Amino acid sequence: MGICISKVSSEIHNADSIHGHENAVIFFDNRAQNFTHQSLLNLKASVYSREGSKCLNQDSAIIYQCFGAGEGDGVFAGVFDGHGPNGHVVSEFVRNRLPLILLDRKEAFDKLGLDLNDDVYESFREKTFDTELVPVDLDGDSQKWKDVITSSFKVMDKEIKLQHQLDFSCSGTTAVVTIRQGEDLIIANLGDSRAVLGTSTDKNGIKAVQLTTDLKPSIPSEADRIRSCNGRVLALKNEPHIQRVWLPHEDAPGLAMSRSFGDFLLKDHGIIAVPDVTYHRLTPKDQFMVLATDGVWDVLSNDEVASIAWEAKSEEGAARAVVEAAMGAWKRKFPHAKMDDCTAICLFFGK
Repeated sequence: MGICISKVSSEIHNADSIHGHENAVIFFDNRAQNFTHQSLLNLKASVYSREGSKCLNQDSAIIYQCFGAGEGDGVFAGVFDGHGPNGHVVSEFVRNRLPLILLDRKEAFDKLGLDLNDDVYESFREKTFDTELVPVDLDGDSQKWKDVITSSFKVMDKEIKLQHQLDFSCSGTTAVVTIRQGEDLIIANLGDSRAVLGTSTDKNGIKAVQLTTDLKPSIPSEADRIRSCNGRVLALKNEPHIQRVWLPHEDAPGLAMSRSFGDFLLKDHGIIAVPDVTYHRLTPKDQFMVLATDGVWDVLSNDEVASIAWEAKSEEGAARAVVEAAMGAWKRKFPHAKMDDCTAICLFFGK
């Protein structure tokens, strides 16, 4: 888990890591009005990433404290699971750029001062976001964040395409991110990483509430979109349980998710960078949130992850406990398979 205290520039760079790698970063924006170095000690969150057995850790993760440079209580958190030959480059690039793109577009959006109920706002949305948009069904910042996130993901994908020094035609990354402002959570998901809420029960226990849908080609609506763009969805004979996306007339590349950044070979065949954006208002029973890559969810259930995070000795050690439990489960359940990279973020609200 790296810690980086820095002024925001065009990119958030890696921090030194006590775990010997630079995949997981905690970043504090010291421009925030209420920022103090005590914020370092008050953050009830943790992030941890471990390489699997595929040679290179392609996961990246970030907790961005004081996100928004306002009152200092905003938090951005995201995990990014790269895939393909240059997937590690994509996931790191998205981790370093996406939070700043979101801030830039939110600031520009706010300067317009448009009323959500104004016809001018509707016209602005249509002209500014030439991609799928959620309906205007929320008030204030929550709906604006939805629009900002949707457009920011599109900008992020374009920035990846402009990185001509490497080939990203068959490389990309998933993303699951959350923005917390006060009691409001906005969650955006692209691909098959996952966000889960840990909520207390009447019997003093903890239960998991899944906040995102794993966006895979096995989902009928996702498969329909891909096939409508002449992409093929089918499973290989040796792994009939995994639906993959293929080119119209070629058995390549076999992508196991239906939305991602990058993967430009399939962008004309149904793979999109449009996130599924949802909203949650925290209640007194909501204790924490876990964001994790599919290496965790492939071997641990939602309830198992929630229990591990809740029973950890400290908030600072919760993410590590989740990742180490997942790696242990990989060894038990799939001793002869290549272990996937495992990354988790745990954000606590009131433990």
